[in-house]
Amino acid sequence: MDYNTTRRKLILPEYGRNIQKMVEYVTYVPDREERNKLVRAIVQVLSNLYPNYKETYDFKKKLWDHIALISDFKLDVDYPHDPKKAAELYKKPNRISYPNNSISYRHYGSIIEKMIEKAITFEEGEEKDALIQLIANHMKKQYLSWNRGSVSDDIIFSDLKELSKGKIDLLNKFKLLETREIISRTTKRNVKSSRPVKRIKRQIRRKY
Repeated sequence: MDYNTTRRKLILPEYGRNIQKMVEYVTYVPDREERNKLVRAIVQVLSNLYPNYKETYDFKKKLWDHIALISDFKLDVDYPHDPKKAAELYKKPNRISYPNNSISYRHYGSIIEKMIEKAITFEEGEEKDALIQLIANHMKKQYLSWNRGSVSDDIIFSDLKELSKGKIDLLNKFKLLETREIISRTTKRNVKSSRPVKRIKRQIRRKY
């Protein structure tokens, strides 16, 4: 039995195995004029497979590029353009560099750590105090999104002191937002954001 797993891998599966076999056959035809004639016929066949794209810009050029790809650029014919650029499709994309930042507390995130580093550089005063209080309240909000129970301000102050390497100590200096207030604000925001979706659903129900 002849199984697909034992056959040559399809270069462009959307065209099917018959097209690939036709291109492979033309590749080994000894007469150049005959090869040109046959390959133009294949281009016409491919064009008929996708009639809706005939008006697309560079449609025929893409077909010739695809034939070159299928033949692994071994088909020696008179191309209407240089198909070698199509080989760039085989190039592997550049590796994306991912940040390797070590996050001390993942539920706070790396942005909080950067904000803390920035706050440390501020001069002492109301602006610095306001920023630190904002950071601490946001840390409490992030903690509660990870653990819906409750969290004492002392835990937030302790984590903030650790993340700032002891440079920010808020113990007995600030009063953070109450847990119920943070949860209530988050719930109201979620309800408000879901209202347009619910309104659309009601309209759909009325219509159908």
